Amino acid sequence: MKTMKKDDRQDLLWARMHALLDRLEAFLPAPAPAPDWRAIAYRWQTQGGRGWLVPVHVPHLIRLSDLKGIEAQKTAIDRNTRQFVAKLPANNVLLTGARGTGKSSLVKAMLHKYARRGLRLIEVDKSDLVHLAEIVALIAGRSERFIIFCDDLSFEASEVGYKALKSVLDGSIAGAPENVLIYATSNRRHLMPERMSENLEALRGEDGEIHPGEASEEKVSLSERFGLWLSFYPFDQEHYLEICRHWLNVLGVPEELAQAAHREALQWAMARGARNGRVAWQFARDYAGRLGLRKR
Repeated sequence: MKTMKKDDRQDLLWARMHALLDRLEAFLPAPAPAPDWRAIAYRWQTQGGRGWLVPVHVPHLIRLSDLKGIEAQKTAIDRNTRQFVAKLPANNVLLTGARGTGKSSLVKAMLHKYARRGLRLIEVDKSDLVHLAEIVALIAGRSERFIIFCDDLSFEASEVGYKALKSVLDGSIAGAPENVLIYATSNRRHLMPERMSENLEALRGEDGEIHPGEASEEKVSLSERFGLWLSFYPFDQEHYLEICRHWLNVLGVPEELAQAAHREALQWAMARGARNGRVAWQFARDYAGRLGLRKR
């Protein structure tokens, strides 16, 4: 049998290694695409352990003037966002309270108002919060001002995303870039479920002072990292009807017909078990659509 020369053996080895690498590359995820910085809104998308910014070409924008009955909350978040866009000190924001009362819409309204002044919005799902440090590193140093938007948050203390959010907010040796804030919404004030058993952990000091247990302290520690808290409350009937009239007018329903729709609006809310802005918007779309069909 003919013996291969040393150089031939090396060439064969290299050829086999290249062939093996080519086969391995077929199983590896494709490189993450470069962000399209021309967009004003993005979603963080993940696949195969990698994440990248996906531009939202038709973002859901809402005018601040379309949000009724939450004037104090509008004033507070608008002032904070205006400071941020002006490169002045501003706070991370936690919006909590009743569902459908305008928490998410208020964040979207900030993008609508300040996009031309460099504001950008990045929506991140709870399951992708483990990538927060990567997202922050990607946008640090850019001239735009970025709000990382986390909608409808709720955690268990053991979740990885919970710890990642704490670190980015105020718990890491690395400081957050000055062009990044986090706006989060939740139905829970402390972002985590509260249980009766936690009351049993409370300690009584020598002077009679009550000290909360470790579980309660852990929950408060996350929400306290948000500098600005905004609370939202269920709507009363008058508030709900005002919002219904507003959206009916926006959708082209004459004022006299909008006034006459009160009874139907209340029945609509009763069927859904809630009076809030989302229900009012849904009723207005249904009513205006039915009215349009009759005219045809």
